[in-house]
Amino acid sequence: MPARAFDERDVRIRPGKGSRPRTKQRPEHADARTAMVVAVDRGRYTVLVDPGGPDETRVLAMKARELGRQRVVPGDRVDVVGDTSGDDGSLARIVRIGDRRTVLRRTADDTDPVERVIVANADTLVVVTALADPEPRTRMIDRCVAAAYDARMDVVLALTKADLASADELTAMYAPIGVEVVVTRRGDDGAIVGLDVLRDRLDGEISVLVGHSGVGKSTLVNALVPDARRAIGRVNDVTGRGRHTSTSAVALEVPGTREPTWVVDTPGVRSFGLAHVDPAHLLHAFADLAAVAEECPRGCTHLEGSPDCALDEWVEAAADDETRAARAARLTSFRRLLLSRLGTTDADAPDRPR
Repeated sequence: MPARAFDERDVRIRPGKGSRPRTKQRPEHADARTAMVVAVDRGRYTVLVDPGGPDETRVLAMKARELGRQRVVPGDRVDVVGDTSGDDGSLARIVRIGDRRTVLRRTADDTDPVERVIVANADTLVVVTALADPEPRTRMIDRCVAAAYDARMDVVLALTKADLASADELTAMYAPIGVEVVVTRRGDDGAIVGLDVLRDRLDGEISVLVGHSGVGKSTLVNALVPDARRAIGRVNDVTGRGRHTSTSAVALEVPGTREPTWVVDTPGVRSFGLAHVDPAHLLHAFADLAAVAEECPRGCTHLEGSPDCALDEWVEAAADDETRAARAARLTSFRRLLLSRLGTTDADAPDRPR
């Protein structure tokens, strides 16, 4: 059989494979503008260009391909290019993520290797807990506190519905470990009593609110930011659990404060895994205990019953009963957080303060 003549149609060019060699160099984007991420919704990011400045503009953006799988979250400082006019139909592009001062993370459970970044660059974690309807879950609070301390963030415990139950027990549990407590209740006129205290505490900061559904988190957000219009759910009479209403995290600017103030409202959570938390970081959050623990024997776990633990000796060496009681309360609280990290407690089990 004679050889078939060459035909140009026999040449196959693979799509996207041109003759120009690829380069690993990326554009410098010298004209990029700095912005703050305030909302994330299915691959689209709402950012504020020049936040707090005279040219503040709300812009819709997408993530540049070169960022790969890097996660962009509310609170992030990013560089954007493209159309930053904020006009309808405009779309900018996020090309860089700035260094993060703090990163609040959680995992699905204590064995899940996948970290979920909740918010970046926040100063304070506000753990919102109802005193009743639904009942407070102290183990959940412990886990949130542990995650915040690991992220080097301050913690405020916002206790809602104080018209239904006393806040004394929970206050006594968390004051020894440096958690600030703010108590709110619904007044006769429907206004939230204690809201001014919370607003003053958060002034000038970026704070993230976390809590179970139904504890009043969205109610607090709507009171702090009247234009927020965050959906509010009710508590199931049978299960005692709230219905998820917030579906995505969003950063909102709080009006009426002395300094620029932001709160990040997050969807209600049922668990707060701590697989990412190094137990040693928890001890570093307690400067007084960390100094004492330097005298512990090598390999000391610092848990109750650890032989020759210097922390127990520190409690017993107190000069008087009042000091001894204060030291014991602080050590007990620290050990409770440590046990939460080690996964020896059930984070979802409802429990009352003891």
